[in-house]
Amino acid sequence: MADFTPLLPGDPEELGGLELLGRLGEGGQGVVYLARTPMDVRVAVKWLRPSGDDGFERFLREAEVAQRVAPFCTAAVLSTGVEQGRPYIVSEYVEGRSLERVVRQDGPLAGGDLERLAVGTATALAAVHQAGVVHRDFKPGNVIIGATGPRVIDFGIARELDPATLTSSTQIGTPAYMAPEQVMGRGVGPAADVFAWAGTMVFASCGRAPFGLDGAHAVLSRVLNARPDLGALDGQLGELVLRCLAKDPASRPSAMDVIACLLRNPAPGADPLAEGARQAARPAFRDATQDSTQDAPGHGARIGSRSGLQSGFQSSLPSGFPSGLQSGFKDDARGGARGASRGGRSRSPRVAVLVAAAALVTTVVLVTGLAVPGWLRQPGAAPATPSRAAAPPTPSALALPGGAITLYERPSDPITLTAYEVYDKKLDEDADYARSSLRGTFDKYPDNVDSLVSPDGHLLAGRPEDYTSDGYDSILITDRRDGSSFRVKTVRKPLDTSLRAWSKDGTRILLNLDRKSEDKRGETVWTTLGFAIVDVPQARVRVVRVADESVRDGNFGWDGDERGVVAVHRDDEGLRFFDASGKHTRDLPGVGRPASGTVDLFSPSGRTFVTNCPASDGGGEHCLWDAATGQQVHRFTSDCDKVLGWYDESHLYCWENDNGTDSEVRVVAFDGKLTHTLLRAADELEVSPYFTVDPTTS
Repeated sequence: MADFTPLLPGDPEELGGLELLGRLGEGGQGVVYLARTPMDVRVAVKWLRPSGDDGFERFLREAEVAQRVAPFCTAAVLSTGVEQGRPYIVSEYVEGRSLERVVRQDGPLAGGDLERLAVGTATALAAVHQAGVVHRDFKPGNVIIGATGPRVIDFGIARELDPATLTSSTQIGTPAYMAPEQVMGRGVGPAADVFAWAGTMVFASCGRAPFGLDGAHAVLSRVLNARPDLGALDGQLGELVLRCLAKDPASRPSAMDVIACLLRNPAPGADPLAEGARQAARPAFRDATQDSTQDAPGHGARIGSRSGLQSGFQSSLPSGFPSGLQSGFKDDARGGARGASRGGRSRSPRVAVLVAAAALVTTVVLVTGLAVPGWLRQPGAAPATPSRAAAPPTPSALALPGGAITLYERPSDPITLTAYEVYDKKLDEDADYARSSLRGTFDKYPDNVDSLVSPDGHLLAGRPEDYTSDGYDSILITDRRDGSSFRVKTVRKPLDTSLRAWSKDGTRILLNLDRKSEDKRGETVWTTLGFAIVDVPQARVRVVRVADESVRDGNFGWDGDERGVVAVHRDDEGLRFFDASGKHTRDLPGVGRPASGTVDLFSPSGRTFVTNCPASDGGGEHCLWDAATGQQVHRFTSDCDKVLGWYDESHLYCWENDNGTDSEVRVVAFDGKLTHTLLRAADELEVSPYFTVDPTTS
């Protein structure tokens, strides 16, 4: 089923005679819509935003380039036209996930799946080069795993094979997959795409790029000087990939040579491109339209000439255009502040939701980007009304260990439950559970006080309940793929640190620095002294004490762009921002407090945050604020008992209990309507769920 968001105010209801069903995504060039033809075929329509002559020309070139490439390996361009002086491209809608998303969610490919991917993507590149084009940004995010095999998308920076291409000094592409000649700003030809193909195969096999992902400068330096890390890739494919990663472009095989090396038992006299496409499209390839454990037909349709959409783009052009966070509260998701002691050590304060990555970036034909609601660009405008949104697909119901808890998952959900803590009020017991992968099973971790899964699902960060033998609190990080682990010591007893959130890129973990004491009545009091940031690749921690009494009763969380942290400022019911060294940088006063238990304060894009409205009692009054200015952009009420975080840019999710028996985590739109259920738990249980956003970005 297509994964899209409702149309926003200002969006047209149709383009070029096609009914628009919703938004697939938005990027720098324009918006991509899901549309339906009169013959009920679903297509993608990319509509250029208003721009100058250069933008118009680039857009036309993208359509022209895509049309020249063989349709079996790309999303076929079906039609072009102009609406309101802005051109649009109608293309085949390829339903599926990007390779990056498949690997992040389901784990690396191996065996026949990896071989079919290698053949299909090499075939795609050979077809691109045969059409006289260099893609220049081949990467896992630009490969869609459809029902008929992999498809290459996004020709927005593609170039023709002409002298200008070969002498271009422009450095453009994605650092982790850029060839040395791209890094140096030299001529870029087909060999650069082959280099990127090899890096993509390494990622598909182990989830890591061959030269790392830890910052552009370091990655580019390794691209130029270091030997690639192939991970577990070996054998014939490993040898071929190593040849393709040669520093000298002249030493790399061509895409056609790669196909010849990969093909097994081709039919006598078969066309290598056709044979490569046939082998890549075998039904055994991992299904990308749903979870890998499910079977569902994907589809991508071509419109025939009778559809009336084969318009003459050139004749329609205007004259003159050339052709061609985290809450400040100390309680858990259900609001019951508790510090249940286990083994003599108190369980640190827990809060509800980890959303460890950027927004779900819907992969679409020819463009990928964040689907950003219009009201974010025009403060005060009414939010989208989801009246025409398709009903969510039927979820799979999964009974979770630890009590009467049911998880409802859909392949289209932009978030997935990766961990939870459950406290049984009748038994006065609690326990941590964490998922083995983004779609795997849940295991119990009885020795952990906190447990959080990394955005890609590979690493588990656990805080053991006991201090080390030399008196340190610590974080144990385990790679569930091979069982390896390492420990990072943080602070000495009696201080401790509580897990707050992973960074979006999975390289850092934010901790809260806590001190436990007792008040005059003998009740436990937690005081926040600062925060700590664990550098996971380096296995190091930086502990930062914050000398600010106004944030002593709150928790720290990442700010919108994760360059620093934010906490609730007690005196003016606002937010106080700090850089990574603990220096106070700015305030947003008077915005109210986040709902108790909210960890995911900022929207996936980081542009907006949610609080209980100022002067409200928290009874379902929600305020949305511009993260840069603190200006209120929307206010609404709902039946939510407690907001937990952001489902996507235009929906939240929250605890809701209106029957006194079971409680549910529900998705809520900005008109206050509760939609589908994500989780249901019996009332005698206190469940703190931790959801993780799809980490895929393009």
